[in-house]
Amino acid sequence: MTCSKIFSGDLPELINEVIKYFRHDYKTLHSCILVNRLWCRLAIPLLWEDPFSIKLPKNYRFIEIYLNNNLNEEDKTKLNEYGINYNKLLLPSNTSNNSLFNYPNFIKCLNTWKIIFSIEQWILTIINVKAGLQSTNYFLKNMYPNNFDQKLNSSRLIYKLLFKIFIENEVKLHTFEVIVVRDIDHDCFNDAFNLILQNQDFIFNIKNLKLQRIANGSKIFPFLKFLYSNCNSINSLYFQFPRFNNNNLLTEDYLLKIINSQKNLKKISFERNYLFKGKFFLSLKNSNCSNTLNTIIFYRIDFKKIIISNEEFENLNVLESIHILYCYSLNSDFIQQIINLKKPFKLKSLFMDIMLQIDSLNLLLQKSGSYLENIGFGSSISNELRKQFDLFMKYCKNIKFFELPGFDNLNIYLSFDLIKILDQNLNYLSIDFHYYLDYYYHHNFSNDGDMEPSSIVLLNLGQILPHKLEYLNLSLKFDLNNLEIFLQNSQNTFIKKLLIRNKMQEGSLNILPYIKKYIMKKERVKYLAIMEVYFEKREDLSFMKDEVKEFESYNIKVQNYDDLYIQVYDLIKEMD
Repeated sequence: MTCSKIFSGDLPELINEVIKYFRHDYKTLHSCILVNRLWCRLAIPLLWEDPFSIKLPKNYRFIEIYLNNNLNEEDKTKLNEYGINYNKLLLPSNTSNNSLFNYPNFIKCLNTWKIIFSIEQWILTIINVKAGLQSTNYFLKNMYPNNFDQKLNSSRLIYKLLFKIFIENEVKLHTFEVIVVRDIDHDCFNDAFNLILQNQDFIFNIKNLKLQRIANGSKIFPFLKFLYSNCNSINSLYFQFPRFNNNNLLTEDYLLKIINSQKNLKKISFERNYLFKGKFFLSLKNSNCSNTLNTIIFYRIDFKKIIISNEEFENLNVLESIHILYCYSLNSDFIQQIINLKKPFKLKSLFMDIMLQIDSLNLLLQKSGSYLENIGFGSSISNELRKQFDLFMKYCKNIKFFELPGFDNLNIYLSFDLIKILDQNLNYLSIDFHYYLDYYYHHNFSNDGDMEPSSIVLLNLGQILPHKLEYLNLSLKFDLNNLEIFLQNSQNTFIKKLLIRNKMQEGSLNILPYIKKYIMKKERVKYLAIMEVYFEKREDLSFMKDEVKEFESYNIKVQNYDDLYIQVYDLIKEMD
């Protein structure tokens, strides 16, 4: 009875909640559109929140839907001047599907680089140029050598028109990601910013702001000033500025003002950022966000000149989560600053390219080990490896994500011991060996005779896995006999997302029959990705239509390996 009411539309609130669950499952959302009018009305806005970012084989002609019925005669004339015939190329104005919804009004997230990329790909589509693996600019320049500037200008015009359409439809953005690298990126963004100044409500209430790969900070200074003067309700900030950024000191000053102007800032992320140095924590001493900031993420940051003292750190009253991901100068001097803090240092993630010295690691884990949930190590071999792993096993009992290092066989066996201790707490496990690792260590470091690292994993991992995993990534060289042993030993484990990257050698046999026998027919996973790699050649299961249909008949969704793969930074964002 309840099901019939849902499908007949008697419970619209419940249907709405169900469909929201599929927010990023675009294939399912497309299916929802076909159920009935109510389901279509609820699913369409989710599909159009951020069409520029959908990771599907893309048809960039969705841009035509934005342009259709939203341009005045002057705009149409300008398009024609740049070789884009509005009447011939855009969808007819009486297209029924296009008239049902105000698509521009649904936009919630914009990424400036993805907009430009989508426009350039759309232009290639409408002039029937196949981009292949080369850049858009390469094709425009070589296929239309006398018209290159015109094509760039047409991209800039369409970019401006799209922003004009979004603003005129009174869109209120939730997420704004600004990436400006090339000259055309800056030109396009300045055009958009001039439009934003005429209607500040467009980004007045943004919750997520991302400034990434800003090649020339001085060119966006007016935008930075606008942000700290007008936008003070941001929840999440992300900064990535290159080492050789112009006017570093002034850029740093503007960014600190943006941080300190926020009244509800909960998360700050820094990636490869050479700004701030010792000023960051100092600037938070009397900041508006001292009572709201919950999470700080450092990703590939140099800690050499960053200073953490009790005076500033104690003002961060609700800080619950600190993540250190592959940072530099993570040495005894920086660790000592952490040890000297009176308040707990709630370190949730620690990923290192180089292992800390045993004394420093011991002090850090004594203070913060109980908070650690995500760990991973780099590829350097330490003489104190066993002692270091013993410390993790002693102090870190709440690990959810473990990136298993593969730099020697002793390391692998120690990792197995840690997995056993973590048991049911472990949700995410990633094992990624470099393609040359098995050969290299077999001939140089292996203590097991003919036993290679990939074989060690496959022969031993299955029997120690938890009964349920959210995510398992195996990037190995798969021997069929060892793979079958792994699949047999892990039959009691359900894996929501299973990724297999088979680093093949010449003469390798197909692993797919074994996956079908032990995984598909027993429905042991929900999402599956398989990619086979042989030097530069890649074959992805998601492109094999007949195979995909067969897996779907067993309720297993096949996805592209790169799309299903979780980067450490993305995982941290997902967890917080």
